[in-house]
Amino acid sequence: MRSVVVLAAGFCLLVFIGPLLVPYDPTEINIPKRLSPPSSEFILGTDALGRDIFSRILHGSQWTLGLAFFISVVGLLIGTIVGLFAALGGRMVDWFIMRTTDSFLVFPDLVAAVVIVGLLGTGTWSLIFALSVIGWMRYARVVRGIGLSLKTRGYVIQAKLAGLSLLSITRWHYLPSLLSSLILVWTGMFSRAILGISALGFFGFGVQLPTSEWGTMLLDARIHMRSTPLQMIWPGVVVISSVLAINLVGDALRDAIADKKSYLQGKTS
Repeated sequence: MRSVVVLAAGFCLLVFIGPLLVPYDPTEINIPKRLSPPSSEFILGTDALGRDIFSRILHGSQWTLGLAFFISVVGLLIGTIVGLFAALGGRMVDWFIMRTTDSFLVFPDLVAAVVIVGLLGTGTWSLIFALSVIGWMRYARVVRGIGLSLKTRGYVIQAKLAGLSLLSITRWHYLPSLLSSLILVWTGMFSRAILGISALGFFGFGVQLPTSEWGTMLLDARIHMRSTPLQMIWPGVVVISSVLAINLVGDALRDAIADKKSYLQGKTS
């Protein structure tokens, strides 16, 4: 558990201090040094324009990881609100919201994101909007399911009979009960957002060149994939490593929550 937390903290620090540690300007073109192999001067080598790959990866962490964090939080907020409306708004509201959610879930995430970005035009804000739109449905389904089960709990019924407002009941009863499940869903959606940003960048629909986002780095390096494959390997490695680290954190949190629930059940029995 401790090693997983350290790994996740390392990637979080990468977002904030990574751009400050770059040894070279990530956009500086140096044609005489183009396609240089890894060396003491360029740790990971250079790309087709002579730009330092290590500097571009560090700088790109702010775009890939930062945007993924922002998109996953936006999806969390939207999905929580929509899910609570579905659970607490009555049968017709629940039916309408869930049918709308199911209609979104029919399409694969990446296909839906490409369609939305294609309609809005390429760019960072289109990327954020597309991935936020397709990211809230899973939160909504989880929140709605838990919310429906909580409506029949004794303490919620007693709070209603005591005259507490729906807002107060949501704040003191629903949201604390949702927290652990939402954290687990959020870690999964965070990693999915990283993959989505990188995939859209590789297809040319995401953050545009010369910005050193990891997906755009893969796009830029594809032409030289056979002659200098390290150009594509390094961005691919950091994408896979970040997704793996976040998933490991999610698994560790799930185990910790399960152990805590078992401990509490053992004390009450």
